[in-house]
Amino acid sequence: MKLAKVTMVRIYITEASHLLKPIINYLHNEEKVRGVSVFRAISGYGESGSHVSSLVDLSLNLPLTIEFFDHPEKAKKALEHVSTLVKPEHVVSWDAYASV
Repeated sequence: MKLAKVTMVRIYITEASHLLKPIINYLHNEEKVRGVSVFRAISGYGESGSHVSSLVDLSLNLPLTIEFFDHPEKAKKALEHVSTLVKPEHVVSWDAYASV
């Protein structure tokens, strides 16, 4: 099995920030990263307060995590753009290896 170095990125936002679509569109259309996954939390807290979901909850302000990986150069370029939309402390990245 051959491995290639990649950069993993996680971006933390909330539904109410309305940043999901612009970020996904940028990653897909402009940077053409390998793939993106979005995770919707059922509970969480952070700078904007606490977020909890229930069956009767109509609020759409739950935490979202956008995750992607790609070659380090491509991930770095994407991070530069994302940092103009999201506070730096809401983005984490680390080196990893992917099978090729």
